Amino acid sequence: MDCCARPKVAETGRRHLVAQAQALGAQLTETLGTKRAAVPEVVYYVAASLDGYIATSNGGIEWLSAFEGKGEDYGYAAFYASIDAVLLGRRTYEQCLTFGEWPYRGKPCWVFSHGRMKIAEPDVTLTNQDPQQMVSELHKRRLPRAWLVGGGELAGSFRREGLISEYIVSVVPVILGAGIPLFASGGSREALKFAGTKAYPSGIVQLRYLRGVDA
Repeated sequence: MDCCARPKVAETGRRHLVAQAQALGAQLTETLGTKRAAVPEVVYYVAASLDGYIATSNGGIEWLSAFEGKGEDYGYAAFYASIDAVLLGRRTYEQCLTFGEWPYRGKPCWVFSHGRMKIAEPDVTLTNQDPQQMVSELHKRRLPRAWLVGGGELAGSFRREGLISEYIVSVVPVILGAGIPLFASGGSREALKFAGTKAYPSGIVQLRYLRGVDA
């Protein structure tokens, strides 16, 4: 080989290797980005009594009123600003209608029901999708973080599928004795990762857990 050709060959080889590295890096970045965006976050943000109920047996939440309107929102405003969509069960939706003003204005909401319902609020969609289908819908609509408001049946269905990525539970210093549990029964054991806690003067303690790394 001509000695003058060797630097050209070496340069060509170097450029080829650089191009391969750049292509691999771009592919890796795209893959990681896809993985990050593939599964939207579903956050179960809820208040519960000390004995694990989110409402009385008839769906009542009047026991929470003693802890409201004292100049403390328990981080609600910051949390609400962080979410892109709202997921509710039928009974939770009907409970929200009794509040007067629709509490989730400006956020796309899905109400889960297997029966027909009249929906009058803007940005509210009635759905009978299963949790996996709903998460796919969120991904398709580029909504990366959803608030699972409740109730316990809906939360249980998402948990059984391993689709709740974060749990924020405000434990209220009240014992109800009976009621609607935090989760419907069923599903396998799930180990969670502790992410923080905050105690408030009212006696409420807010616990935050993330889905376990092996989930």
